Amino acid sequence: MKYTLHNDFSEIDPQEWNDLLSRSITDTPFLRHEYQRSWWEHRGGGEWPNASLVLVSAREDEKLIGIAPLFLSEYDGQPALLLNGSIEISDYLDLIVGMDDHTPFVSGLLDFLAVLPINTAQGGPASWHGLDWYNLPDSSPTLAALKAESTARGWAHHEEMYRPTPRIALNGSFEEYLSRVEKKQRHEIRRKVRRAEESERGVRWSISDMADVEAEIDSFISLMEQDQNKASFLHEPMRAQMRDVIRTAHKNGWLWLAFLEADGQRIAAALNFDYNNKLWGYNAGVNRAYMDLSPGWVLLAYILEWCCQNGRSEFDFMRGDEEYKYRFGAQNKYVMRAKLTRAL
Repeated sequence: MKYTLHNDFSEIDPQEWNDLLSRSITDTPFLRHEYQRSWWEHRGGGEWPNASLVLVSAREDEKLIGIAPLFLSEYDGQPALLLNGSIEISDYLDLIVGMDDHTPFVSGLLDFLAVLPINTAQGGPASWHGLDWYNLPDSSPTLAALKAESTARGWAHHEEMYRPTPRIALNGSFEEYLSRVEKKQRHEIRRKVRRAEESERGVRWSISDMADVEAEIDSFISLMEQDQNKASFLHEPMRAQMRDVIRTAHKNGWLWLAFLEADGQRIAAALNFDYNNKLWGYNAGVNRAYMDLSPGWVLLAYILEWCCQNGRSEFDFMRGDEEYKYRFGAQNKYVMRAKLTRAL
């Protein structure tokens, strides 16, 4: 494999990137070319102001075989290479490479990186102390490959469970899904939906057609920031990042934004990604003045019913262990952190 260091995402064709992703060990919205490029432009909403891009591709006979979207930054007091998208707003990250090419790609990548002079954001070359990769799916072969490579190279290796990523499998009708939910919670879901529908307050839900993209983004963010923690999270750089993520997902056909209404106004919103025949629950917001209608629960029930009716195989809540996810019957998967420290 011939490895190349790129200075910008424009140096890899977006279609070629996404075609490789569709055959890759991990195919998620967060690894698409358009998302990765957007994340880098905003540095994760200001999470990494001093990061330096380390975008590596590998080819065989001019065919794109693998991509390692990385960046260099100070982390835990040492210069480390992290996966582009780390850490807070990209729920699943990994290398982009097919299973058959994965092992040689990882080995060759580490050889390439070990001698690579990287120009820092401050100017001048710098070496790196280790890899610190977050949000690797627990099923990713990258975890085993990094462990094997660290042993072979005499590098220190650390692996830990980073966050749960609860999911709901959906293989049939909405009633079939509900039959798998614990009885008490099944009755609670039905009760809250029925109460909202019988409230005579015009409760209805809809999937946004995004006819006015900026207005729809404003509407979603206004609901999201009613939560105090989310309002604090949405500082100006992060707000710009969030808006760009929504625009990017819409432009490229994998945005799924829904609203719940009552009394003629929007009282809840759910920002999801419709990708690879499942919905990925990215963020949500509710109007706190309407909590008597349980707007978050009601909208989620409608969303899950839509998934069943439209053949989606899964609803992925992504990172976080909030109690309501398990009340809806979610089962845990996990994302991992893998850390390698070089023997210098």
